[in-house]
Amino acid sequence: MYFNACIVRKVGKVARAIVIMSHPIPNTNDSHSAQVILPQKQLGRKSDMYLFCCSYSHNVAPKGKFIAFVSTEAETDHPESELKPGIDLLGPVDEIFFDTYDRYEPVNEPSLDNCFISTVLDLNVDLSAASAAEE
Repeated sequence: MYFNACIVRKVGKVARAIVIMSHPIPNTNDSHSAQVILPQKQLGRKSDMYLFCCSYSHNVAPKGKFIAFVSTEAETDHPESELKPGIDLLGPVDEIFFDTYDRYEPVNEPSLDNCFISTVLDLNVDLSAASAAEE
């Protein structure tokens, strides 16, 4: 942890899979980049799941390779299995790497210690609420 406990507190964990593939994500019209949000209600979760893919056409991988990221707020002690709905959308994968990252928020008083720490953006975007607000 970069800061000590009197400045920040742990508020959660992010689960992430980094995936190497030899094809674009199925059903994306062979797109070399795509972003998909899997709504929490459709997954039966408290938080949405995010899927992002880019490719060799973006100079981020060798020719013919695609890189995908699947991430969500970890809600159980088995974050790898929580990522399965997003990973299943990718089709066959060449290689997959899992990791978790702690999320922190500031608890200090910036006016007293001149230490201004950003709060992590809310990962729990409720697309249903956003859609209703648009109507």
